[in-house]
Amino acid sequence: MAPTQNITQDIFKTANPAIGVVHLLPLPTSPRWQGDLKAVIARAEQEATALAAGGVHGLIVENFFDAPFPKSQVDPVVVSAMTVVVQRLAQLVPLPIGVNVLRNDARSAIAIATCTGAKFIRVNVLTSVMATDQGLIEGDAHSLLRYRRELGADVKIFADVLVKHAQPLGDPNVATAVQETIQRGLADGVILSGGMTGKPPTLEDLQRAKQAAGDAPVLIGSGADWDNIPQLIRFADGVIVSSSLKRKGDIEQPIDPIRARQFVTALAEGVAERALVIEPESHSMAVR
Repeated sequence: MAPTQNITQDIFKTANPAIGVVHLLPLPTSPRWQGDLKAVIARAEQEATALAAGGVHGLIVENFFDAPFPKSQVDPVVVSAMTVVVQRLAQLVPLPIGVNVLRNDARSAIAIATCTGAKFIRVNVLTSVMATDQGLIEGDAHSLLRYRRELGADVKIFADVLVKHAQPLGDPNVATAVQETIQRGLADGVILSGGMTGKPPTLEDLQRAKQAAGDAPVLIGSGADWDNIPQLIRFADGVIVSSSLKRKGDIEQPIDPIRARQFVTALAEGVAERALVIEPESHSMAVR
C-alpha cells in the first residue's frame, strides 16, 4: 500500500480520513417531506456540528431520507435545497464537504459542489450498468467529466464500485471494476461497500480493490464501526461512515458526537497498527 494518497491528503489533510455523512431529512417533493425546510437545515447543522466535535476529517451531504429515489435526475427544488444546506454547513464547520445526490444525479452533485465550494462528490454508478430498486442505472462518465471541465471545477469524483443495493449486469469482478472505473471512467478515487447500508465490504474485496487501484484512493463506503475499522483500514485509505455514529446505532437517529469520537480514535489506532504489519521488502500487507 502506498504510504500517503495525495488526493486524500490534499482534501482532508490526512491520508486516512473519516468522512461523516449528514443524512438530510426528507426534502421537498420526496414522499416523506414534512413541509419545513428550516427543520431540515437545523438537523443538518446539528449533525455536522456533532461530527466535527467527534473529530471527523470531512463531511458528505446526502438526500438519504428522500427514498424512494429517482434513478437519475432529481427535481430542481432538491438541488436548490441541498445547495442551501451545503452552503450553511460550509459556514458552520471548518471541514471539507462533499455531495451525493441520490440515486445517481452526479451532474446535480457537481453543480452544487461547484457553486458552494464543496471539494468532492460521490457517484453511485459512474461506469457500467447496475440493476437497482430504481431500475437499470447506466453510468455516464462521458457526460460528467465533460460537464466538470465545462464548469471549470476542481471537484474530485469518488465513484462506487459495484455499488450497494444493486447487482451488476456485467462482470462482478472487483479488480476489473476498479480498474475500469479509474482508467476508463477517470474517477479520482473509488468506494467499496457491502451489499447494503450497514454492511461492510470483505477484507478480500478491499485487498483486491486496493491492488487494482494503484495510486488512487480506496474508501470504505458502508458498514464500518469502531470494532471492525482497525481491520478494514488495513486495505483502504479512508472511510465514509454514518450508521454506527448515530444514537444507539439507529439510522433514524441523529449523530452522537461521543460515538463519532470513539470511531475516529479506533480508526487512528487501526492506521497505527497497520504500519506495524507492512512488510518492509514488498511493501504489501499481511492479513493476520
